[in-house]
Amino acid sequence: MKQSMTFTFLTSSALLFLAGCDDGTARDQELIQQLQNKIDVLEQQLSQSSPGGIANLPTDTMALQQKVMELEKQLSEQNNKTQPLVSETLAQIRQKGYLQCGVSTGLPGFSYPNDKGEWNGLDVELCQAVAAAALGDKNMVKYIPLTAKERFTSLQSGDIDILSRNTTWTLNRDTALGLNFAGINYYDGQGFMIHKSLEISKATELDGARICVQAGTTTELNLEDYFRFHEIRYTSVPFDTASETVKGFEAGKCDALTADQSGLYSLRLHLAEPEAAVVLADIISKEPLGPVVRQGDDLWFNIVKWTLFTMIQAEELGVSSHNVDDMKASNDPDILRLIGLSGPKGKGLGLNDDWSYQVIKQVGNYGESFERTVGMRSSLKIKRGLNALWSDGGLQYAPPLR
Repeated sequence: MKQSMTFTFLTSSALLFLAGCDDGTARDQELIQQLQNKIDVLEQQLSQSSPGGIANLPTDTMALQQKVMELEKQLSEQNNKTQPLVSETLAQIRQKGYLQCGVSTGLPGFSYPNDKGEWNGLDVELCQAVAAAALGDKNMVKYIPLTAKERFTSLQSGDIDILSRNTTWTLNRDTALGLNFAGINYYDGQGFMIHKSLEISKATELDGARICVQAGTTTELNLEDYFRFHEIRYTSVPFDTASETVKGFEAGKCDALTADQSGLYSLRLHLAEPEAAVVLADIISKEPLGPVVRQGDDLWFNIVKWTLFTMIQAEELGVSSHNVDDMKASNDPDILRLIGLSGPKGKGLGLNDDWSYQVIKQVGNYGESFERTVGMRSSLKIKRGLNALWSDGGLQYAPPLR
């Protein structure tokens, strides 16, 4: 009886072990099948044994116990081997040799080509950071200018790998469109720019005004909600692109232009007489802007997300493109994890261990990027405000890199 109980216990233990270890790999399935076959043989011996034959069971029982231990070790070693993480999007990017980044048709500070055709801006630099992480070279980016109407279709169809185009994170876009927002690289809000000749100071004084707006945007929807709620009459004058919207405003086709407030400062630069326009202080919406990827490739989503977080964390830790090499000698464990000298490194993302170092070295931290593209070192001279680090009263915050 004791021997039978021992056998039953071992058999049950083996079956529980099988249930917990099967990760579906071909090698694991083979090992599990070997153990299952052994169990089947021993169960058959037990059912056919006579009282006199049970004396032979201890040897088989010990053999089963030894087999369980042996296979457990093999399965453990097999599962501990680093399995290469595969992102379909990342594989395609590496095969092409460049990242396809969807940007605006031209919005100073965010995505705008200079006289040489070189793209610059906060959204552009995020794409460069992702390229540095994924390919080791921030310059391996092909920029695809897209209108507001084109941007989501282009991403959904696979024409671009990432959309980094002053795009607002909303419920509908995050669900019905099959997209994932990978973070917020700029906290914004919708405002109004008016002709100074109107001599008004509040948006509620725009009763009966003609409003220039870019079609196919949340801006258009917010405009409708705002005027309906305040029971103010207005006439919408839609345009397909930001540049067309500015031209319409400048040509006098409307009394005011509405867009994200950061965009208004950018668009005013296009005017022949920027001083003839005024940006009102009113903010009528929340506009969290950030990079977008397709749903269905979680690893690529993580790569983009943690690239942004790396830039934010680098600023918080005081690590910049100028001192990142010196930081290799730091004794701060957070900094060593940040630049890939300890911690998870690139394993969980399917990237090289120095991916985060390349992001910081080639592009810089979030503060560096902000200041030279839209901040006080740029022509826009926008203050950090909500986009300051959480420790400085802003909203920018990154989860721990560990």
